[in-house]
Amino acid sequence: MMFYIILALGIAVFVGVLGYIYRVFALVNLSKNSGSTFERRAGKSAYVNGLLLIFMFVAGIAWILWYTYAEADRYNLPEASSAHGPAIDSMFWTTTVVVFLSFVITNALLFFFPFIYRFKENRRGYFFADNHKLELIWTIVPAIVLAVLVLMGWKTWSNTMSEAPQGSLEIEVVGKQFNWMVRYAGKDGKIGKHDFRQIDDDNSLGMDFKKDFKTNADDFTASELRLPKGQNVLLKIRSRDVLHSVFLPHFRVKMDAVPGMPTSFWFTPTKTTEEQRAELVKLGRPGAADFDYILTCTEVCGNSHFAMKMKVTVLEKADFDKWFNEQKPWAVSNKEYLQKKGINVSGLALN
Repeated sequence: MMFYIILALGIAVFVGVLGYIYRVFALVNLSKNSGSTFERRAGKSAYVNGLLLIFMFVAGIAWILWYTYAEADRYNLPEASSAHGPAIDSMFWTTTVVVFLSFVITNALLFFFPFIYRFKENRRGYFFADNHKLELIWTIVPAIVLAVLVLMGWKTWSNTMSEAPQGSLEIEVVGKQFNWMVRYAGKDGKIGKHDFRQIDDDNSLGMDFKKDFKTNADDFTASELRLPKGQNVLLKIRSRDVLHSVFLPHFRVKMDAVPGMPTSFWFTPTKTTEEQRAELVKLGRPGAADFDYILTCTEVCGNSHFAMKMKVTVLEKADFDKWFNEQKPWAVSNKEYLQKKGINVSGLALN
């Protein structure tokens, strides 16, 4: 990779040096032929400069296309591992193609026009104050294209951000400087209430056992995010301090974690970690055999923002259920803490 970057910089410097050398010779030639016609002195320079612009444009586009193709397997995300992911990818690539074509067309005009309309002795410029037909074209065409993109995006957004289906697995994801914390709803399927005033060294999530003991009683925490393949998952997202952003790139999931304003995102994982590893190994991706899904923060939240990550593992439904049933509720592991807080735990069987 570094070799190609150095090669590209070397070529750019070489072309730049050639350009400067040409300009020096052009100035020398201009001084020697000061008595010649303006056509002879300026026409040749305009011709060569115009060709150089065309060359730079073609070389630049060729470089972009080659680099995109050559490095696609290394840097592009693999196919989405969620049910809604393909729709997000379709929107992304549609927008990318439209923007790239617009870029190529507009820059082709910018780089080719200096050559096509270069100086000629008998050519005169044509000036016009306005052209209603041109203005209609460059107003209506982009408006139609943007309207189509907006409608496609609205449809995809509406489907992706719809209400989570009944029976979705509820998981609370809480961000704080500089790590993620997760809490799973227990067998009742509901995440218990929380209160920031209950947060301390032991109860880092602020679970409110005084107001909602029954729902909180069977919730449990985990050091990594584990998900079942093929089951709807509802992430209930919040922040404990500053603005964070939940990002699961392989699942095309992104949602801000805002202090004081709970957010959510539901999705359905479609590939286990092992299945994704096998696909990446087949593609020849570096480090594919050790691949893990990841939950990371995409909102700069402080000095150690870069380290705010959590491992994510997707399991087959049966394996996930086995792991889920083996987990001990947080309240069971912290009975003494709850008793010190004046919480009566004798009324519920938590074992």
